Parts: sequence; structure tokens; C-alpha cells
Amino acid sequence: MTKVSADRLRGFVASLYQAAGVPPQDAALVADTLVRADLWGHSSHGVMRAPWYLDRLRTGVMTPVTNPEMVVDAGAISVIDGRDGVGQVIAWRAMQDAIRRSKQHGVGIVSVRFSNHHGALGYFTRMAAEQSCIGFLTANGSPAMAPWGGRAKIIGNNPWSIAAPAGRHAPLMLDIANTVVARGKIFLARQKGIPIPANWAIDAEGRPTTDPVAALGGVILPMAEHKGYAISLMMDVLAGALSGSGVMAEVNGPYQSEKRSGSGHLLMALDIARFGPLDAFEARIEKMIADIKAVPLAEGFEEVFYPGEIEARNEARHLRDGLDLPEKSLRDLVLAGEALGVAPPREW
Repeated sequence: MTKVSADRLRGFVASLYQAAGVPPQDAALVADTLVRADLWGHSSHGVMRAPWYLDRLRTGVMTPVTNPEMVVDAGAISVIDGRDGVGQVIAWRAMQDAIRRSKQHGVGIVSVRFSNHHGALGYFTRMAAEQSCIGFLTANGSPAMAPWGGRAKIIGNNPWSIAAPAGRHAPLMLDIANTVVARGKIFLARQKGIPIPANWAIDAEGRPTTDPVAALGGVILPMAEHKGYAISLMMDVLAGALSGSGVMAEVNGPYQSEKRSGSGHLLMALDIARFGPLDAFEARIEKMIADIKAVPLAEGFEEVFYPGEIEARNEARHLRDGLDLPEKSLRDLVLAGEALGVAPPREW
């Protein structure tokens, strides 16, 4: 692991995207989303992914200048065609649109078709929480799991996120995939050269495996068995089928540099003040958090956390002490810079 400055890392990643033709403001946004994931402790969705996105820009399946088209504009609802632009830019604009509509109508719902992978979903739902809204986002992804009882992957892990303001606390934030583990964590294990737990995946023959390479060639298991499979399928209904984007095996992942993504999203913002006083809502959330943290501890635990608390603590610590990045992730970034003619900072 190598200790790096979040600011220097963010600047270098932004310079890579600019060199690939992404406008400066959009490049800065992409870099911020990736570094923020690392700050939260979710390196599976951090700068490790930057070379994948850059490869997609290089092959032309992702367009560097994002120019989405609004195909439906109907009060609280809009439908946006991302036209294969940069996923983070599309998601940011879509959430801004959802928040704006919620301030007018109490709720804003935005359906997105033909976008791209956009990293950690919590980055975008927290945008809503910071504007005194409850935010929701789901996206569909390339096949990662089999339908329950099968061993051929045709369904994405189709993550979803909900975030809400929490008064004096950092926002409540849920950001999960419907597999036992996000596929990015298996990629991260491969980066680090370490085994994975035996309950994460089965290999191509349907056998449990601790080898991340065999897992990536096999099937990631759904969380909660049949329940995770069913939730993932329904998220594909919301993100893919409703938007008119790709569904199931029609969606390709960010590491598939030669294939159009076809990913769709559904975003929602609820303006809390339209349902009742914001201060009363935040007081209820603070009481919920206090009650959660007052629960007696189970054996082996030192503290109870509310969703989003660990990420907030990690961010504060990493901003203070620096980020620990796998050496291979940093090396991949430097190699990407060499290909684009961008030199890394003299010190990280």
C-alpha cells in the first residue's frame, strides 16, 4: 500500500480525463467521485476504476463530451437519454434535475437510458441529502449473478442507494449491490493478490471458490439467497426496462472496453419539507440514531454504527492522514498517464 494525498490524487486523475478529451469541469467531477469512494473506504469503486473508464473513452464506446437529451419533460418526471456520455456526469445532472423537480412538486423522478457506469451511487444520493431531500438511485449492470437455482450469469448486481439528512450527524446512506459482495471488491482482491471468502462466488463449474480470478470467470452469489436475486431483477425493471435502456445481458460493464454500456438508472428526490417540518424530521432521525447506538453490544463488537457513519469517519481520517492505495492501482494510473502524456505528481 502507498500513502497518497487525496488532493494530489484527485488532480492527477482529473488531468487524465482532460487528456482523454473530457471537459475540465466534467473531468474534475469524475475524479472527485472516484477519490471520494476511496476516502469512504470503498476502493472497489475508487481510482482503481479510472483506467477502465479511460479505455472506454479511447475505444469510443463512451463519449468524452457528455450531451444528454431530455426526451420526456413532464412536471415531476423526466426521461433522459445519456447518449453514451460519461456516467458520472449523466448521474450528477440527473440528480440535480430530480432535486430541482422535487422543490417544485415535492418529488422529482428521473429515468435515464443509455448511460455508463458511474461509480459509487452514494455520491449522488448524498447530493439530495445535502439539499434537504431523501435521495434514491438504482442502476443496472452487466451480468454478475445467476437466477436463484441456476449457474449461468444473466443478471447484474444492480446496486441501489438511499440517503437522507441526519441533523447534526453525517447523512444516513445506504449503498449496496444485490450480490453477496460488489464485483469491484473481487477485482480489488485480484489487484492485491489475496483470496476471497468462500461464500462470495462460485466458479464456472458451479463450485465455491476463494480464487478471485476464478470468481470473475464464474458467478457472484446473491445476498440473502433468493431474496437478493429477486431484488436485483426488480431493480433492473426500474433502471433498465422502465427507461428503455438495456436489461440483463444487454448491459456491459465498465471493464468491457469494446462494448457499449446500455446501462440505465432511476433517480428520485423527495423534498422533506413538503411532507412536514424539516427540523422535526431531522430530530426523528437523530433520535433513531441515538436509539440504535444505545443498543447493547453483541459479542465481538465494540460499537454500533448507523448506515453511512463508517464512510463519514473514514473520509475524515483519510483527509487527515492520507489515503492508502494498492501499489498496483497507483501503477495502473501512472501507466494510463504515460499513454496520455500526463506525468504523475512528483510526490503523492
